[in-house]
Amino acid sequence: MSEKELRRYSRVVVDGNEHAPSRAMLRAVGFTEDDFRRPQIGIASTWSMVTPCNMHIDGLAKEAAKSADEAGGKGVVFNTISVSDGISMGTPGMRYSLVSREIIADSIEAVTAAEGFDGLVAIGGCDKNMPACVMAMARLNRPAVFIYGGTIRPGAQRRDIVSVFEAVGALSGGKIDEAELLEVEQTAIPGPGACGGMYTANTMASAIEALGMSLANSSAQEAVSEQKKEDCRRAGAAVMNLIENDIKPLDIMTREAFENAITVVIALGGSTNAVLHLIAMAYEAGVELGLDDFTRIGARVPVLADVKPSGRYLMAELIAIGGIQPLMKRLLDRGLLHGDCMTVTGNTLAENLADVEDYPEGQDIVRDFDKPIKPDSHLAILYGNVAPDGAVAKISGKEGLRFEGRARVFHAEEEALQAILDDSIRSGDVIVIRYEGPKGGPGMREMLSPTSAIMGKGLGADVALITDGRFSGGSHGFVVGHISPEAALGGPIALLEDGDTLVIDAQTKEINVAVDDAEMVRRRQNWRRPPSAVKRGALAKYRAEVSSASYGAVTIPPEWDD
Repeated sequence: MSEKELRRYSRVVVDGNEHAPSRAMLRAVGFTEDDFRRPQIGIASTWSMVTPCNMHIDGLAKEAAKSADEAGGKGVVFNTISVSDGISMGTPGMRYSLVSREIIADSIEAVTAAEGFDGLVAIGGCDKNMPACVMAMARLNRPAVFIYGGTIRPGAQRRDIVSVFEAVGALSGGKIDEAELLEVEQTAIPGPGACGGMYTANTMASAIEALGMSLANSSAQEAVSEQKKEDCRRAGAAVMNLIENDIKPLDIMTREAFENAITVVIALGGSTNAVLHLIAMAYEAGVELGLDDFTRIGARVPVLADVKPSGRYLMAELIAIGGIQPLMKRLLDRGLLHGDCMTVTGNTLAENLADVEDYPEGQDIVRDFDKPIKPDSHLAILYGNVAPDGAVAKISGKEGLRFEGRARVFHAEEEALQAILDDSIRSGDVIVIRYEGPKGGPGMREMLSPTSAIMGKGLGADVALITDGRFSGGSHGFVVGHISPEAALGGPIALLEDGDTLVIDAQTKEINVAVDDAEMVRRRQNWRRPPSAVKRGALAKYRAEVSSASYGAVTIPPEWDD
């Protein structure tokens, strides 16, 4: 490739006498004469001090920029936002969490396109900024590499953020006192890195690696480690190689690659949010992916990793035995992965895995195929008269596969949480939390506070929870989210009443209410959508353009009539 071909976008910005003002501006930020002849590599950093997940990423961004420079490019670091789910959970601020995914993707797209970057390295460390980075890469379709910021080290007694949420429930249930809660609070989060179980961050990091958009083993490294620094150092050379060979994200993000990502998520027992995010990422890549693909793939892929929240082990412990690469090799050898998919290494997935060694003998974190945690997927896509357009359940099997109980209906997460903590919830109840969907929230809040309170009070086997909102990757128990159509659109969940009999069946893949059609028609005639306090700003704009959770809750602007 010629120099101009390598600088397909940046030359439009810096070449020629007419662009002397552009060069003058760039000289002020450190460009030399030679830098104008190099491909410009945008380094999208999600660094901030609002959350431990991202507090170290400024250092990683500097390593990636240095790597790009050494590989013959010119690294240019820029920032985007992050919000903390762990901090905003259970508050009105959590409504901005999923909204931030779109804001982050928009901001990366805007900066990269406006500045004329020839390639992109994006570093994410939290649930929403990770899929957002990949969504922006798909839109831009310029050579790009994703870097995961890495997982946190375990706290005292192998604690993590979910330990704190569940301790709140344990306090309410009289199992611990306030001094014990404070001790858990003070010791659960030891430093930088994403939440330590197979929660949404580690799930999405693994999915993105399986998708082919990050370097081998990027998903299985601690945030504070030499391995993570080396991951960043390799990224600059990798993106330059992609530029030189004209390999772009849409060459990598094929339907088969998304099937690989789904397979790995299931084998790891990953977060329900992966359903939402993978569908959104596929939408941006122009790949048709839907809820039924998770059912189809899930029928043949077992859950093999015994990791939190449903299992016993933390991500740091999985890293210690080799991370996800040996698991991927096993899945490939079993014929469950498409080995011919291209990756950001410039090699196929099969080539990347060719020399990967298996897990050490005696480990019990990742099971053999003949002794799975669950013989098929823990992610159950349910339909029925409660969710005609689908819902997503996370059912490991430990809770049972069927739940029948009486509805306890709440119009907001806070109301439900208070009822749990006040001992108003009884065995056999199905907690219904509605008006928390993409439009109804707006923002589709996560229900980690109520699900953790249920577990902390020891009700995990006796109480179910359904919602048109969603769940943290740390949620476990008999829980069903993403119910569509959502309540704010008049979906059947809006018509449920206290005492209705609800049946959730993971085997038949159904969620139904025992109310006849005539009664549902009567209820619908009397239904009125509750007023919303949101009148303007980001939440109002999001509500106007967001799609159903069944379509990834992506924002779809109105069509422009030419």
